[in-house]
Formats: sequence, C-alpha cells, structure tokens
Amino acid sequence: MHLWYTEYQTDNIGLSFKIKETLFVGRSKYQDIAVLDTFEFGRLLVLDGLVMTTERDEFIYHELITHPALFTHRCAKNVLVIGGGDGGSIREIIKHDNIKEAVLCEIDPIVVEVSKRYLPSLSSELENPKVKIVYKDGINFVSNFRSYFDIIIVDSTDPIGPAKGLFGLSFYRDCFAALKDEGILICQSESPIYHLDLIQEIQTNLKRVDFPIVKFYYGIIPTYPSGMWSWAFASKKFDPLRDIQEEKIKNRKFLTKYYNLGIHKAIFNLPSFFKKGLG
Repeated sequence: MHLWYTEYQTDNIGLSFKIKETLFVGRSKYQDIAVLDTFEFGRLLVLDGLVMTTERDEFIYHELITHPALFTHRCAKNVLVIGGGDGGSIREIIKHDNIKEAVLCEIDPIVVEVSKRYLPSLSSELENPKVKIVYKDGINFVSNFRSYFDIIIVDSTDPIGPAKGLFGLSFYRDCFAALKDEGILICQSESPIYHLDLIQEIQTNLKRVDFPIVKFYYGIIPTYPSGMWSWAFASKKFDPLRDIQEEKIKNRKFLTKYYNLGIHKAIFNLPSFFKKGLG
C-alpha cells in the first residue's frame, strides 16, 4: 500500500503525489494547513486542499514574482508582500542590496510558524532585520498607506475565501494609492489555460485604476494547475521591457535558478492564445 495525495485542479483533472510522510496537519482560524513530504517534489505546503508550494519547483514561482519588478524599478527600498507566509518571496527580495525594508503582511500566523519549522529553505530570511512581519488582512493593511511603497507584491492564494478581495477593484485602488510615483504592483494571476476569464477581469480592473502600464507575463511551474502560471505587472512609470536594467541583471551578486536576462525578456512575449485572450 502507498499513500498518495491528489489535488483536484478542476472537476476533471487531478495531480497526485506519492507521499513519504505526513509532517503536519492542522486547522487555523482561516484554513486547513498541511505539510507533506513527497518522493518527487520534496516537502509541499497545502492550504485548503490546494498545493501552495513545493521544495523542488518553488524557486520558479518566487523568482518570477519578485525579480522582474526589482530589476525594472530603478532603486526599490520599501517592498510590501501580501500573503506569501512561506517566506519564499521575502527570501528573493532580500537578495537585493538596495532593499531597506521588506514588509510581509500575512493574515494567518500559523502559515508562517509552520513554514519556519518545516520549510526552512523558503523561510530562511524571515528573521532578517530588514524584514517586518505583520499578521493582518492585506486588504485593510494596504489601505492605511499613501505613497509609501516602491513595490507591492500580491503573493496570494486562489481567489476564494479570505483571498477573494485581493483580486478586486477597490483593493487595486488602495495599492495604487500606497505606491510611490514610480511604484510597481505585481499580482499572481492564475493559469492562462484554466482562468483566462479571471485574467481578463484583473486586466480590466488594473486599467480602471489608471495604471499607465499593465502587462502580463508567465512561467512554467510543474505543480501548479496546467503547468503554466501568470502574473500581472502594473506600473506607474517603468516598463518591464523598455526600462529593464540589463547590466544590473548581468552583474548581480546573487544566483538565481530560473530567472536571467533572457527569461525576463521572453516571459513578456506571450503565447498567441494568451495575447488574444487579453484583447
């Protein structure tokens, strides 16, 4: 007998993992939380039955949700991450020497505690003195700021439950207000294969907020629904292709496993079906 865990990504498709060991199962105020040790992808974090991250392929997601903005903005000092309690996005942000403050706003403290205990390769920078962790609802938290952050990264779960409001028009307006005049907003925007209607809605809302630059980019993540994932790039000034800091990428002092200059340029060149879906 073998233990298998299956994430049902649609009503007709599931992704199954053969499990070595169940490391943690619990229930917080907001969601069911589990950490499973798998044979192929190492430890994986599961929230409400959905795979959030795995040790084997997490670097793709976390490098792509952070570095395109950080290498487009001229000198980001204050960055806010909403969600992302596993710490992977914070880990990548802290690699940039110009960062003075990285704020992690996570609604569920249990996610952070579990990640520190079972996912140390992701949560390794959560104790960094540049990092400030606040346990609040990101929707309410961001509404208290005006022209403060250089970059806001919405590292949210799927648009259900507490995360649903993180995809709404009023939230994007608050993010716009909380950003400085050269600010950039990055939002994970689900799978172009399965959720193109949601991506269209995100694009419409970001443009209604009056971001002059709204673009989407994508990456290949084996354990995410369809294997193709996307992010929205909304900027007040800097264009991710026109203003990319090529020399800074080439001369960076830290290593990345996925992101590089060629990838940065390629991920904004969308497949034809994706372009068509965006109009």
